[in-house]
Amino acid sequence: MNTPADTSNFCEMADLTEKILSDPPAGISEDQALQLAGAEGAAFMDLIWAADRVRRHFKGNEIFTCSITNAKSGKCSQDCAFCAQSGHHDTGVETYPLLSKKELVKRALEMEDAQMTHFSMVTSGLFLSDQEIDTICRAAETICARTHLTLCGSLGMLTQKQAQQLKKSGIRNYHHNLETARSHFRQVCTTHEYDADIESIRVAAEAGLSVCAGGIMGLGETRAQRIELAITLREIGVERIPLNFINPIAGTKMADQPLLSVAEALKTIALFRLINPEKDITICGGRHVTLGDFQSWIFAAGANGIMTGNYLTTTGRDIAQDVKMIHQWQQMQGE
Repeated sequence: MNTPADTSNFCEMADLTEKILSDPPAGISEDQALQLAGAEGAAFMDLIWAADRVRRHFKGNEIFTCSITNAKSGKCSQDCAFCAQSGHHDTGVETYPLLSKKELVKRALEMEDAQMTHFSMVTSGLFLSDQEIDTICRAAETICARTHLTLCGSLGMLTQKQAQQLKKSGIRNYHHNLETARSHFRQVCTTHEYDADIESIRVAAEAGLSVCAGGIMGLGETRAQRIELAITLREIGVERIPLNFINPIAGTKMADQPLLSVAEALKTIALFRLINPEKDITICGGRHVTLGDFQSWIFAAGANGIMTGNYLTTTGRDIAQDVKMIHQWQQMQGE
């Protein structure tokens, strides 16, 4: 039974939710997010309720599924502190050049057979050569002709010409994470500037690609810095926000980084939803490590997409398990 204080908090959360659902939609402010970030107990459940309501209003109960392939692995010139593929770390990760068109198409066909809706080709390194972009584009053309997959690319920095080539080949979404807040970026990466990542997002968007950009939670940032990232993503107008959670890799600078608690991870998802009410929010790497038995809660917390299967250098959860989880959750919603 709610106490009077609990009832008052719920009413305030309900009023705030109505403002978010207004026309046009109004994501919460940075100050409001900071206040909600400390929610515990009944207030935490009120926050989850609000995020769930906002998700259902803008996204219904449809869940999209992303899959990725590590199309080019290792020897990256960048020193991102979390990354197993950085040439600055000794992690024993497998390294290889860009996969052939034939292999990329084969992997896409496998993902369509596994009931995925999205497929992304992901490469290590700061950028690809024009020849490598040509290979990606030829693979994309064949994948588009032979599947119903929404095709995505995560290929580093782009020139305008390369972005236009990718768009023409059938790639619809371009992924380029900011990784963390600007105020925390130097603790994560020192080999390029934050503005270079924002410029790559701008170039992709100008070419007509739908931009997918987010970050990794648990890189030593504060709650305020997670909110800072969510606000930045709103300001630059990305369409999809992938949220990853740190999965510490031996040999990296963040090998001993602690995981976020389940409650903190769910709270983070909810705040990103309330700040960016109309955007797609996808839960990606580190999901099974951080959330364990609470993975289905990501939808109640505001997510409307998941990345499933293996990641770049770490194993994920079995695709069939995730598909079953989604179907069970949708049945609970009456679908």
